[in-house]
Amino acid sequence: MSNLQTVRKLILAGATLNQTPFDWKHNVANIRHALEKAKSSKVDLLCFAELTLTGYSCEDVFLSEWLAETAWNKLLEVVAYCDNITVAIGLPVRIDGKTYNGACLIHNKKILGITLKQNLPKDGIHYEPRWFEAWKSGEVITIERAGNKIQVGDLVYDVNGVRIAFEICEDAWVLTNRPGERLCKQGVDIILNPSASHFAMSKSNIREELIRSSSEKFNCTYLYVNQLGNEAGRIIYDGDVILAQRGEIKALNRRLTFQHNDVLYCDVNIDDTNATIPAIEIDSKEKNEELAQAVSLALYDYLRKSKAKGFVLSLSGGADSSIIATFVAEMVRRGIHELGAENFCKSLGLPLENNAKKVVGQILTCVYQGTKNSSTHTLQAAEELAKSIGATFHHWSIEEEVNSYSSKIEEALGRSLSWEKDDIALQNIQARSRSPIIWMLANIKQALLLTTSNRSEGNVGYATMDGDTSGSLAPIASLSKPFVLQWLQWAEQELEYKGLSFVNDLKPTAELRPLERHQTDEADLMPYGVLEQIELLAIKQRKSPKEVYSTLNNGNEDEVLKSNIKKFFRLWSINQWKRERLAPSFHLDDLNVDPRSWCRFPILSGGFDEELNTL
Repeated sequence: MSNLQTVRKLILAGATLNQTPFDWKHNVANIRHALEKAKSSKVDLLCFAELTLTGYSCEDVFLSEWLAETAWNKLLEVVAYCDNITVAIGLPVRIDGKTYNGACLIHNKKILGITLKQNLPKDGIHYEPRWFEAWKSGEVITIERAGNKIQVGDLVYDVNGVRIAFEICEDAWVLTNRPGERLCKQGVDIILNPSASHFAMSKSNIREELIRSSSEKFNCTYLYVNQLGNEAGRIIYDGDVILAQRGEIKALNRRLTFQHNDVLYCDVNIDDTNATIPAIEIDSKEKNEELAQAVSLALYDYLRKSKAKGFVLSLSGGADSSIIATFVAEMVRRGIHELGAENFCKSLGLPLENNAKKVVGQILTCVYQGTKNSSTHTLQAAEELAKSIGATFHHWSIEEEVNSYSSKIEEALGRSLSWEKDDIALQNIQARSRSPIIWMLANIKQALLLTTSNRSEGNVGYATMDGDTSGSLAPIASLSKPFVLQWLQWAEQELEYKGLSFVNDLKPTAELRPLERHQTDEADLMPYGVLEQIELLAIKQRKSPKEVYSTLNNGNEDEVLKSNIKKFFRLWSINQWKRERLAPSFHLDDLNVDPRSWCRFPILSGGFDEELNTL
């Protein structure tokens, strides 16, 4: 920052990286690559995201001594490359047997200090107090590392006359005792916010407003940098880089890139906002487009990081399996567009193929597994979709397997099975009979088996354990059925997946009862729109059955609504064990029923008996 001594101008940059928990070789190489980009562009101050060195999602490994020690050694490697630049980089810091979430500021190959996070998120998907200690506001201590004394804690840095400080992720979201309030009083010019903030549809708009208003409130330049990609399996990071200055957004990047790293630069005049040169890239915030981007990137990262050879999917012709097939096709289309066919295929260990449909055929195998209860309509929908996107498609009957299992049980019980007495068992055996053979295919192909559970089904257990829930990844388990249905309509029109027309003409049905019984999902459960309304109030807003009813009944007695509320709460309570066993899922919305990433609930409980009696 040699020019700062006379004119308070600088090139300020944020670097978002697609890291992997304690993949040291990849993580450090990624940091170095971004550093080289920044230095070649004469960047003065470069900020990386939260816990960039280790990755954010190391979970209980953060409790170990060795992780923080290794991270420190890797930090020293990075410091050696920080000549003629100021760099902020995140890492865990171990002090007296406790781990802290830190942001280290390096200037011209010298560590100036490490700011430690003061506010730790503990709601929803967040679990930081399990791994980290919160640092006390205003406290600064000196630690020694390899004979060097380093200040850590609540710090303000002066670099050539520019005062710099940090809010680390959650520090900016708290309503009381926010660090920025105190930093403003200390005359800080630049606040850096390295973050690991999970993706949820429409969340980026909220972040932008937070950063804009913060820059105005604290009369400063405020730079926010988020993590990027599917770092560790469930959580997706959109790679937001947002720069605001005294109430004006000055720089925005295009999020959810397939690149390993993305660096956004902005020429900033510290004292004259009008002289700052904006750097705003086009980035869609439309909800359906956001989802397409996020799931495409999440599937791509999951596939390459797991080193699997592709995906296998039981394609029923229904909405849930169809949206997953479409997501895989969209992953290929977007990946080739952004990375080029050669780089995309190489990253997944595929032979070079320039045609997107042929690449889909290499990595996605779909199977329609019919019984006598399956219709020609769903077979046609599955086959036409698979053909339209280029997926490898197989069709076979599992009637023989269903009959074999059923006859053995009939012999053991000494009676025939009937739909009047054995409805659930006869439905479930069809779903379960599909599982072993599709798993066998996935094993042979060394591929990931994708399961098709959605959030609405997860709420009420409308899925067969070890049947349609079988799989190693559940891409849509955090999406509601109504959202799935409208996204498919959108994708047919806006993304031009014309093969979805057959799927979009069908009513959702499990097709497990005889065709003459005209089974539909909503007849088995309740209208999906009603289920979603109850879910929002009961699960996201944590309201009691009586409160849910009072909110939805519009002041009139409604026995059907009461019945649906009772059904929801009872099915929710008795099916927690199913949610515990769902395959890992992507967090895509503000609400998620995965107990390992959002909503924890006891497997055994009173089942809301007294609360339901108040209805």
